[in-house]
Amino acid sequence: MLSVPLALRLRDAGLRWKPAPGDRFAIPDRDLDDEVFVLSNMVIAVHELPDGPVIGFNGTTEWAMDDLEQSEAIWLPREDQLRELLGGTFHMLERAGTGYRVELSVGDRRLTFEAGTAEEAYGAALLDLIRLGVD
Repeated sequence: MLSVPLALRLRDAGLRWKPAPGDRFAIPDRDLDDEVFVLSNMVIAVHELPDGPVIGFNGTTEWAMDDLEQSEAIWLPREDQLRELLGGTFHMLERAGTGYRVELSVGDRRLTFEAGTAEEAYGAALLDLIRLGVD
């Protein structure tokens, strides 16, 4: 799974989230840093309000939280979502020792990124693409 620190760096670099069912997210800085939530039409859903989208916790009586502004949540993209965001630059994913290596093709250059998990390698690659301004 993508780490919260890398997800925060991606968001701060400009990655935008359009919440959809099945998306994972965390709520940093509320003593919930180690909890991962999943959007579901049954329990946690996005509600469009005039002031912007909020994430509603439906039927969670054990929580003292009914809604959360989307800006307070941090998206934890799945491996398939990260790969899709890399688009045509994605060349390959392979095992590299005890971790993974992602290779991108950007113009005539090959860029490689290694990390302990596939998600972290994809995330590092995406962060670099965003910083380079590659679409």
